[in-house]
Amino acid sequence: MATPTGTSVTTDARASDAMSAVLAQNWWLIALRGVFGVLFGILAFASPGAVMITLALFFAAYLIVDGVAGIVAAVRAARANERWGLLLAEGALNIVMGVVAAALPVTAVFAFVVITAAWALISGGLMIAAAFKLHESHGRWWLAIGGVISVIWGVLLVLSPVIGAVVLTWWLGAYAFVFGVALIVLAFRLKARKDDTPGSAAARAA
Repeated sequence: MATPTGTSVTTDARASDAMSAVLAQNWWLIALRGVFGVLFGILAFASPGAVMITLALFFAAYLIVDGVAGIVAAVRAARANERWGLLLAEGALNIVMGVVAAALPVTAVFAFVVITAAWALISGGLMIAAAFKLHESHGRWWLAIGGVISVIWGVLLVLSPVIGAVVLTWWLGAYAFVFGVALIVLAFRLKARKDDTPGSAAARAA
């Protein structure tokens, strides 16, 4: 009879096998993310000012689109006799903030810094957690390195939220470049193991 500890180990091993198989079969998506990261990093170093203003404008566009979506959701909720006041208020606020960000993109940079810091910390933490479920032969440490880099980037932004736009863009470019390289290396490690996954073995047997 298996002990509870033995059952837990077996369950964790199956979860690791499943995750490794999925990542290995979709290695090209990870490689694509890495390539975009490297290209963005190069662009950030070549034209930091333009990149920062562009990111601020993208943030403004996101707020406006999200605000419109919130208002649409509020209208639908009202028609269904559900609560709609908070949805409407949120949507209107996002539109106003988006218009302000579009009119004053430099001011929006600070908000972008805060959002970027939160995103880097959360995504980095999730990547580190996922690394422990990935087989070492599939590039566990490369995934962990990418997560650690993301967390470090987020901490740096939290400690220095008002740094110059140019320096911020260089940091972002360096982060994106190194992060992209780590993902590309991980992708090719996964590609090398693609045929070792249970799904591939079943397909060859069929």
